[in-house]
This record gives sequence, C-alpha cells and structure tokens, in this order.
Amino acid sequence: MKLPLPILFVLYLISFNLKAQENDNNTYWKIKDQKSILWDVANEKRLPHKDNIEMAGKNVAAIISYEIDEDRNLSLSKDVIFPQLRTYNKSNEPEWKKYRAYFRRTFESETTPLISFNEKTIVPSQIDSVEIGGMITFYSSPVEGLKITRTIYPSMEDRFIVEQWEVQNIDAGEKKISITNSNTKQTELGYKGTYAIEAFSDAKERISLAGGASYSFPVYYGATLNDEGTANFNAQIALGQRNQFLNTMYDNLALKTPNDTINTLFYFSKIRASESIYNSAMGLVHSPGGGNYYVGIWANDQVEYSGPFFPYLGYETGNTAAFNTYKKFLENIPEGDGHIPYAFEVDGNFPMKHLDRGDAAMIAYGTSHYLLSFGNLKRAQELWPLVEWSLDYCHKNRNEFGAVVSESDEMEGRIETGDANLSTSTLYYGGLKYGIGVAKELGLLEKVKKYEARLTNMEKVIEEYFGATIDGLDTYRYFDGNKNFRHWICLPLTMGITTRQKGTIKALFEKLWTNNGVLVELNKEKGNDNVVFWDRATLYALRGAIKTDGLGIAYDKLKYFSQKRLLGDHVPYVIEAFPENNMRHLSAESALYCRIFTEGLLGMEPKGFYRTQLTPHLPPEWNSLEFKNVFISGSPMDVLLTRESKKIRLKITSGQKTLLNRRLSTNESIVFNN
Repeated sequence: MKLPLPILFVLYLISFNLKAQENDNNTYWKIKDQKSILWDVANEKRLPHKDNIEMAGKNVAAIISYEIDEDRNLSLSKDVIFPQLRTYNKSNEPEWKKYRAYFRRTFESETTPLISFNEKTIVPSQIDSVEIGGMITFYSSPVEGLKITRTIYPSMEDRFIVEQWEVQNIDAGEKKISITNSNTKQTELGYKGTYAIEAFSDAKERISLAGGASYSFPVYYGATLNDEGTANFNAQIALGQRNQFLNTMYDNLALKTPNDTINTLFYFSKIRASESIYNSAMGLVHSPGGGNYYVGIWANDQVEYSGPFFPYLGYETGNTAAFNTYKKFLENIPEGDGHIPYAFEVDGNFPMKHLDRGDAAMIAYGTSHYLLSFGNLKRAQELWPLVEWSLDYCHKNRNEFGAVVSESDEMEGRIETGDANLSTSTLYYGGLKYGIGVAKELGLLEKVKKYEARLTNMEKVIEEYFGATIDGLDTYRYFDGNKNFRHWICLPLTMGITTRQKGTIKALFEKLWTNNGVLVELNKEKGNDNVVFWDRATLYALRGAIKTDGLGIAYDKLKYFSQKRLLGDHVPYVIEAFPENNMRHLSAESALYCRIFTEGLLGMEPKGFYRTQLTPHLPPEWNSLEFKNVFISGSPMDVLLTRESKKIRLKITSGQKTLLNRRLSTNESIVFNN
C-alpha cells in the first residue's frame, strides 16, 4: 500500500530524529579542561572520521581539514586565505567570482619537512589524539622512540599561519636526527601588485636529542606583497599574540555554570566570534569567514548579530570593528526612496544593492542596540542618522495593514517570503524599542514620542497581521498565505512579545526541532528534501524561549545542542547552515550563541547609556550562574545569580564594591543604574 505523502513525511522525521539521538549519544570529544577539548583517537572505534576547523587573524584565515583513516593515519590539508590580496578572475570563471577572489592556496603533504633517524624517514602519520583550544594540535604515535606533535595557529597580525613541530626523544639514550626543510614559493599578479605565497621551515639540519629532550621548529605558510619579504614571520611572536588573545577571551565575559559543556562552548564561541576581524580599507571589520566571506560586511551578520555583542565582551578590537561597520552603512544611506545596500564586499568596494532583504530593519535593531550597550554619547551622535533613516525607511515602506514590506529576508530568496515577512517587521519593532532609548539619551523627545506610538502600533501589526493558528498552535504565519511553520517565528519572543509564546515555543521545539536544531521550514510536501537548517534561527529561538516562558524546554535543547556542536562529529563551534556550505563555522553565529546567555539567561536589555534592565533566569538544574567581567556601559562587572527558594538573588559587584543585591521573583525585572 502506498502511504500518503504527509504520513511518509512524519515517519521520515521520526526515523530522522531517532537516528539523530542514536548518533548523538556517541560524542567524539571530551573536555580536557575549561580551555580545550580532546579526541582520544587511539581508542576510537568509529574510524574513518574527518572534520575541519577555521581560525583567523587580522590578515589571514585558514580552514584546517583533517581525516583519520581506519589505521589512525592522518591526512591533513590547510586552505590558507589572504583576504586583502584580491586576485584577477580566471578567464573561465563566472563574473561573480570577483567577490571571492582571495589569494589562497591549499597545502597538503608536499610541504611537510622530512625527519630522518637510523636510516629511516620518520612518518608521523598515525595519530594518538587531537586537541582543540584556539589552536589545533595533533599528537602522533611514537616512531623509533620519537614522538612528534604538530600545533597549528594563525598569526593575529601578519599574513601567515604556523605549524609548530615538536620532536621529542622518549627513550633514555641520545638520538641524532636529520631534518630536511621544505621551501616552496609561487608568485602571482593581482590588483595590489605581486603576490608571493611561501611555505617553508627553518629547522636545524642536524640535532642531537638527549633522552626526554625535545626540539621545536616552525613551518610557515604565508604571503607577501611586492617587496615585503618574510622577515616578520616569527612563530614565537605569533604564539604570544595568539595566547594573549585567547587569555582575553577566557577572562572577559567569563561564564561559569554547573554545565561544563556550556561553559566551554561559550568560551570557544567568544574565540570564533572575535578572531574573524580583518584589516580592510574600511578599517578593522568583522567578517563571517567560512572560505567565502572576508573583508566584507553584511547587515545581518555584522550589524545585527555580532555588533551588539562586542560591548558586553569588552573587546576593543570588536567594538572598533562594529563601529566601522555601522559607519560604512551610514556613509551609504541612499538618496531618495531607494533601499540601502545589504553588504559591502571586497574591502567595501562592492556594495550589494540588488535586493531589499529588510536590511533597514536589521540596521535599526543592531545599531541602536550597539549604541545603548556601548554607552558613548559621541558615538551615538555620529551614528544616530543611520538609526533615524532606518526607522523612517521601515515606517514609509509598510503595506496597507502596517507590515513592513521587503523583497526578501536574510535568506536572500532561498525560500519564499511574500511581500511582507515577520522577520522584517519584528526587527523593525526591535529597532524602535532600542531606538527610543538612544533618542532619550540624545534628548530627542519628539522622536521618543513618535517612536513610542509606532512601537505600540507595530506590536498590534505583529499580532493582527502575522498572528495565526497553524496545525492547531497559536503562533505566527511568516507572510500572507504562508501555511507552514517557519524558523523565524521565534523573533517576537526575542523582542519580549509574549502574546503567542506558548504555541510558538511548542512549534519551535516540538514541530521544527531536529538533531541539528530548528528546521528552516516544516514543509510536508517536500518530504525528505525538507532537512534544511541554519543555526542562526536555533540560536535566536533558544534566546527567545529563555526570555519568555520556555526556559525548561529551551534548556533541555540547549544542553543537547551545545554537546553536539562542541563534542560531536563537527566541532567546536556553532555553524552556518546545511546543506548549503556544508556547515561552515561562520563567526557571527558564535556571537549569537553567547547572546543566549547575556540577553536570555541574564535578560540584559540596555535602556540607556547607564541604565540596563535585567530579568534573570536559572534553569531548573542550576542553583547558580556567574559572569566575570561582563562589560555594562563600558565597565567590567561581576554578575552572580543564586537560587534562594523560589526566588533568584541578583548580585552585581565591581571589585570589592557591591552595586546591586536583590532577590527577584520569576520573570521579575530590575533596572540597574550604574
């Protein structure tokens, strides 16, 4: 008997999720300490296995891909990217490739130095373990009493990455070994002149190792422009800079909860969110990465996702990059009634303006949130015209029902959005919410009055135009005519709109949920082709549910999701999407993971430059949560939540000084003036 398609789809989802739970019980990695994770390859029974990780500095990015076969032999490749060095398009490439024309090369075994001992070439291919913690380290099985370890990390300032080799004599007697250095160089003409890519090592040719002694040397993978040369390629300086960066990430906005997996993924997320900042013609800018998106800025990734996060982290480089992003959009406010570009690619030289994705709403929301949380009057005065223009643009471009019109959303036409979608209208609502706070700080009282009226009206529009019953749940339709659950129904929750929270939370975590988070859409007609997910929506959904009445179920999903992303089969960061780009580790999504805790569990909402509302939450399993060095209005403070009976004690301190100490009931808010 042939089953109807909807029944087949339901059966498919059941099997999909059962398989997910079975696979996800088998994590590959374990937390070594609060700073790294370790994969015990020597005792691994599920080989072969392969994965990749991205890391970056201001002038370089690298995607390190590794595969370990059934015999524990390692295949390693390094896709090294130099974002600022734009190359000429090849004659057989499409025109759009100019946006991705980064100078890059993939290095495999051809650049590996050769180590000889006792008339044998030592091949350190069999792996005992792999460690990740802001760098990636491969520990090889001993060969002829020699144990070789390789650690890869980027320079934070220059155009190179380092593969640091350490050769250790684990025997008692002395060993004399020889090393043949690798050295390759290739030049290419590009838009900025002559580019040279070089891979070389500078080990001593002959060394003697006493029992237990070690010898280390670097292999460099770097690029130079014109006559720069490689004199500044210094592995020890680069290591010091990387460690300094990692220490800042560990110390600032330091999260301590009873769940070590969450603590560690939070730390790793700060790394990924903050390392993907590049020198550009626009100044320092944050970029997504992922092999495709460098020295460019987007209204969603940089303006909406990562920009509002950096003030809480207190990372000066991140705050500068965010400001440069907002400034670039400010400088490109269109004349007349046209829409603003949604991105500026390739050093900002290519504005992407062929599509209105609701970018004015993203800009209004992200910019105003950043300004309030950063708390700087001069910066707010400079960027206010961008907030004002964005809010006015959204107001002018509404349909007869009051919903904001846009051609698409951040999915850029991958899936139908109608003429007016929930995302654009809800982000406009968020822009009004935070824009009111900025206007108050600037003394623009007439604007405050006007925006408050518009905010009230937009809440009605979200309820009356988008509110809908789908499959028996009171939630939202994504656009007029939409009949399927869609991932962005979570957005009203993140803005604190609770009218349809019960049905929306159920739709997100029971209907749309899979082993990889929230589906983009639950479309029964598409059946097996329906498994499309983008982590950004899952991260928003978790934050929104925690802020409202979904803490219990959201925490269960957060635990599961965090374990999968940190310790599962593709680690150690949250990802962009699947199947598109095959789950690349885009950086702004990691900022969204951190915002689950600052804006979700702490319930932080800036009300003014020195006024922050907090609505703290503790999951049922936790009796405490602590943030060290969370930056509020530019100052580092410690925030401690402790459970006291049915209430939560909120304590904020600065050094030895207690600034706030209050017991709060469930969902009770307090405004902290500092």
